[in-house]
Amino acid sequence: ADADEPSPLRSHGYPGKRALDVLGALVALVLLSPVMLIAALLIRLTSPGPVIFRQTRVGQGGAPFVMFKFRSMRTDVDDRAHREFVASLIDGKAPLSGDGTAAAPFKMKADPRVTAIGRFIRKTSIDELPQFYNVLIGDMSLVGPRPPVPYEAEKYKAWHRRRVFEMKPGLTGIWQVEGRSRVSFDDMVRMDLRYLQLCSLRFDLGILLRTVRVVLTCEGAQ
Repeated sequence: ADADEPSPLRSHGYPGKRALDVLGALVALVLLSPVMLIAALLIRLTSPGPVIFRQTRVGQGGAPFVMFKFRSMRTDVDDRAHREFVASLIDGKAPLSGDGTAAAPFKMKADPRVTAIGRFIRKTSIDELPQFYNVLIGDMSLVGPRPPVPYEAEKYKAWHRRRVFEMKPGLTGIWQVEGRSRVSFDDMVRMDLRYLQLCSLRFDLGILLRTVRVVLTCEGAQ
């Protein structure tokens, strides 16, 4: 076992978590539909390729699912550079950001694959809005650990895997509101495991409210 492995966790979730997910996703999709329509038009008009980016992610229990995002990258690129970046990040060898802290998990600074519109929708988190559909159909929850791509999950140590195996992945979580762009990969995992211990309706509502503030101020975004 890893020396940093946290203590065993209790069962996760609470009565009404799925109901909150469905209600929250429906309200968000209705209220944010004008923003999503404008984003879709801008992507279509400024970059060849599909508006929606579909990517396989690892969900609860290790089950794969297709996650939806607005496309922020060119379509003529491969993921080799990102694979290498993720591997170095998990190994604790990723380059530091300007303030001496670890680079944002899984987001490369000055990524040459990202389009001009893509940089804007990433900074404002608009690229993540289609994931409310993932929440609605039950692949994801509003709050929970972020779902990794398969080649990321393959690099996980045993205690890392608990962040995705023990609870449904979320659209937002503790890392997004407390450590976005400022923590190492291991610290991000510890935050996710802390969420699994503290998961409750009150805690989820608090994270959702703080997420709104973080998104509106673009705090820690890249």
